[in-house]
Amino acid sequence: MARFQHVKETFWSDSTVGVQPSLTDQMVVDAEGILGVRLPSALLELLRMQNGGCVADAWNSFPTTQQTSWSDSHVPFDTLVGIGTAEGTLSLLDTPYLVQEWGLPSPLVLLTGDGHWWIALDYRGCGPDGEPSVTWFDTELDQEQHLAADFRTFVEGLTREPDEGAAQ
Repeated sequence: MARFQHVKETFWSDSTVGVQPSLTDQMVVDAEGILGVRLPSALLELLRMQNGGCVADAWNSFPTTQQTSWSDSHVPFDTLVGIGTAEGTLSLLDTPYLVQEWGLPSPLVLLTGDGHWWIALDYRGCGPDGEPSVTWFDTELDQEQHLAADFRTFVEGLTREPDEGAAQ
């Protein structure tokens, strides 16, 4: 719990890019209805602090044990989408359309990505009321990689993006 609390306290950057209006209980109910799943409490804790946007540099990467199209050692996590309908801002509510558009498996809830890759809550193993794992999807290479057993574990594993050019 201490690690999650530490990350939570410093999770968001000062940027307002991608920030939705403040999250309400009704917005959560509506989102869960649209998405057909129960959202993890750890995700909602972060979104109640700030409803989406840019992640602080200290938490903008998740280490991987397998190479991805992004890097040999990590995947990016520089934004977390919120819940809302702000024009020109990606939202968790865009998941059904984006899953279909990019040919992703279902049920997922997309947390961040750009179409070529996504990081998502993966409900395939737990069902709509369970605690989803977090998975990396590469749509161009048609690959996926398990990142964490649940969202809280994912957040606790976040680190600063490594300098790939640094001497090893």
